[in-house]
Amino acid sequence: MSTLDLPRRAFSELLGTGLLLATVVGSGIMAERLSGGNIALALLGNTLPTGAMLVVLILAFGPLSGAHFNPVVSLVFALRGDLAWRDAAIYTACQIAGAILGVLAAHAMFDLPLWQVSQTVRSGAGQWFAEGVATFGLVLTILLCLRNAAASIPYAVGLYITAAYWFTASTSFANPAVTMARALSNTFAGIAPAGVAAFILAQVAGALIAAFVARWLVRE
Repeated sequence: MSTLDLPRRAFSELLGTGLLLATVVGSGIMAERLSGGNIALALLGNTLPTGAMLVVLILAFGPLSGAHFNPVVSLVFALRGDLAWRDAAIYTACQIAGAILGVLAAHAMFDLPLWQVSQTVRSGAGQWFAEGVATFGLVLTILLCLRNAAASIPYAVGLYITAAYWFTASTSFANPAVTMARALSNTFAGIAPAGVAAFILAQVAGALIAAFVARWLVRE
């Protein structure tokens, strides 16, 4: 655990999550504008900056707050006893606030209306299952790397999300704060508000299953 006091750790979570969402949404806007209608090319243009930025942010903020940037990661760490429940709740609030601020920053950079509501429907059993799988894989990657190769976590997470953008039907949100914030962007990365709750339920389920599996795998 970082030796920083809670306010500075919480601010690190807010700032890091904000920069992550500015990357997710901003790169999506840029990719859509430059891809000439080619959705695969636009997705690639959204994927690579997101994976790269995750590596940078975890390297930068990991020693400060743990670089969770994700409420289900904070939840799992609290369940493991690695993070106080009070701290996990504060982390989660800061992650959500930071995510929303990151979306607003992306809109401002591209001269778009700051407040939007996404019209992009992402729903159905396949999408929900994909979010469960995406979050399961993300949390399992973090927990196993934490035990076996902690220094590799920034690269492992960045590479995992880069791959999961493409092998999951949902393009791997894998993060409740990200999901809520992306509902406020009617751009390439958006999700209509009606789909948010089901995505978050799938993400929580995937994270909890991953925590159980990781504990079973490393049990001596």
